[in-house]
Amino acid sequence: MMRQYELVERVQQYKPDANEALLNKAYVYAMQKHGQQKRASGDPYISHPLEVAAILTDMHLDESTIAVALLHDTIEDTTATRAEIDELFGEDIGRLVEGLTKIKKLDLVTKKAKQAENLRKLLLAISDDVRVLLVKLADRLHNMRTLDHMSADKRARISEETMEIYAPLAGRMGMQDMREELEELSFRHMNPEAYETVTKRLEELSKRNEGIVKKIEAELRDLLVASGLTSAYVKGRQKKPYSVFRKMQSKSLSFEQLSDVYGFRLIVEDIPSCYRALGIVHTRWRVVPGRFKDYISTPKQNDYRSLHTTIVGPSSQRIELQIRTKRMHEIAEFGIAAHTLYKDGATNADGDILSRESNAYSWLRHTIEALAEGDSPEEFLEHTKLELFQDQVFCFTPKGKLIALPRGATPIDFAYAVHTNIGDTTVGAKINGRIMPLVTRLANGDEVEIIRSGVQVPPAAWEEIVVTGKARAAIRRATRMAIRKQYAGLGHRILERTFDRAGKIFSREAMKPALHRLGQKDVEDAIAAVGRGEMSSLDVLRAVYPDHQDERVTVKPSGDDGWFNVRSAAGMIFKIPGKTKPGLDGGHPEVDTDVDIGPIRGLSGNVDVKFASTGAVPGDRIVGIMDQGKGITIYPIQSPSLQRFDDQPDRWIDVRWDLDEANKSRFMARIMVNGLNEPGTLAKVAQTVAGLDVNIRLLNTVRVAADFTEMMLEVEVWDLRQLNQLLAQMKDLDCIATVRRLYE
Repeated sequence: MMRQYELVERVQQYKPDANEALLNKAYVYAMQKHGQQKRASGDPYISHPLEVAAILTDMHLDESTIAVALLHDTIEDTTATRAEIDELFGEDIGRLVEGLTKIKKLDLVTKKAKQAENLRKLLLAISDDVRVLLVKLADRLHNMRTLDHMSADKRARISEETMEIYAPLAGRMGMQDMREELEELSFRHMNPEAYETVTKRLEELSKRNEGIVKKIEAELRDLLVASGLTSAYVKGRQKKPYSVFRKMQSKSLSFEQLSDVYGFRLIVEDIPSCYRALGIVHTRWRVVPGRFKDYISTPKQNDYRSLHTTIVGPSSQRIELQIRTKRMHEIAEFGIAAHTLYKDGATNADGDILSRESNAYSWLRHTIEALAEGDSPEEFLEHTKLELFQDQVFCFTPKGKLIALPRGATPIDFAYAVHTNIGDTTVGAKINGRIMPLVTRLANGDEVEIIRSGVQVPPAAWEEIVVTGKARAAIRRATRMAIRKQYAGLGHRILERTFDRAGKIFSREAMKPALHRLGQKDVEDAIAAVGRGEMSSLDVLRAVYPDHQDERVTVKPSGDDGWFNVRSAAGMIFKIPGKTKPGLDGGHPEVDTDVDIGPIRGLSGNVDVKFASTGAVPGDRIVGIMDQGKGITIYPIQSPSLQRFDDQPDRWIDVRWDLDEANKSRFMARIMVNGLNEPGTLAKVAQTVAGLDVNIRLLNTVRVAADFTEMMLEVEVWDLRQLNQLLAQMKDLDCIATVRRLYE
């Protein structure tokens, strides 16, 4: 165990004027408070804060931060209080110690929720002062070094947390050496068999190539010195077991296939010397194509700067080179701890840092502030891991090709990453040999096989599922093309009837001069917009013939009691049943029915209107079909039933929802749900429906396989937005395979 005087001497080596009295006072206070407490190893508890402080001295941190390290467990594990520490050491140190204290009294049910709340508290403290992060990482590093004395389940839990949170966090802050050690220690406890295997293979390789690292170092150094870089320093090393294992996993390689197990760092005086050294090396040895990266001109977000290249170097070995200055090397090893925030920044009397903050810390602080707003504890934990740490997942095609995707990517993203045409024709996917829903989130190492169909068109709803820009752009493009193809014919028929009714002849040439008034780029877009219901056929007519006075569908008594003549937009006359009621302000009588058709434009008078059996909801593109003697039936444009009327254009009526009018009615829609045949599935579906203020009007279930059940629901919703929200939330249920709306 380190002694008190040894710790003081370590601080004074890099800061001769350090406040020795503060360090001694913090040590004595921590020793008294921890008293006879023991660690799981049997060592006195004070050994832990001493070792944490020693780790921070390697980063040359100031005495205030070292004092915080000595005190960091006192509030949590002893009778010490924040007020007492404030009084003895000042509010700055008291605030930092409290920021490192876990929340003990949490009214939360799950361990995951408690972990999340403690992480939230820690991250908020970090956003206020980065020294909290430095002490916490040193604390975690020493705990990992002494993890062998814990029980197996605690070792697994702590190692997983370290691998998922603390090691990536150290990396984000540019503290690469600490990240590597945290990963190695976590790897050893999480996967001991793999750790032992890789370590053994590396040891065998090292013995087999004994002396090769020193030989390459010498040859590189001699070359640089001979070229005028006399102060160049060259250091080679074999990669760590976890780094090797991760590369084998991500690239699906065997150990024998690894060709760059050795890496070398070339340290030179200044930036021009970095590029000069690069030219010298590239001139002497063959470069591996595609392996050069310039992080000097474009630094990483954690302030890392260096030149990276891979060459077929001395002894025909494929080796990785990192070329940097001494200052860059210091930042690469210690990250924000090596930044001018601590080295060159001025401090006030209380030791507060007055210098500017690093890019890495600035990014972290703003990200933490955004994450800290709202969310349940569990959501906060997942969002933190996603936003801060887990950048990518690596998946494979059946032929072994590696595909890197953002975290949260789906098989749809995977398909578009392989090729746009594959994405457009995707209908299903196998993940690791099992057919899985297309909304499944991919994990590292997944093998994904895409199932395709030549007649598939990507649904517009996919845009809300995917996370990659390439997939979203391709889906939008394919959707636009499908919409044009689907709606252009309908729009053309509607425009022909509208123009014919007005005594005009419709032509594409006549529309061209009016495109600027319609806000469309070309004629086909304008025609498709009419078919989609985004633009009225009457608006097109007015744009082409500004002086035209239009008429709506009219309803007049037919002469037969209880029947009325309806004149369609095409000029055809249909008889429908109804009854009269007095007109407003003594005007003409109106036709009355018992059907509430809601806010629909395109009809005058209360004609007998009904909806198709599959329903339509406000927001759908709709059309009306005139039925002789029955009235008008409203269909959503996606309904296959409309194909029966393709050769009867005179029966089509251009109607739209009046979305400006307040909607006071619910409308029916049918959805088909394919879910797991297990207890609780129906309950989860019902809870989702109820949670969105949706009403279930009818429910039928059919067992289609041993493991799956189909449920057909008739639901009543206010509009299309609410219906889409319901479909999206159902898709997110782990017990649901597919959800779709029925149009027939």
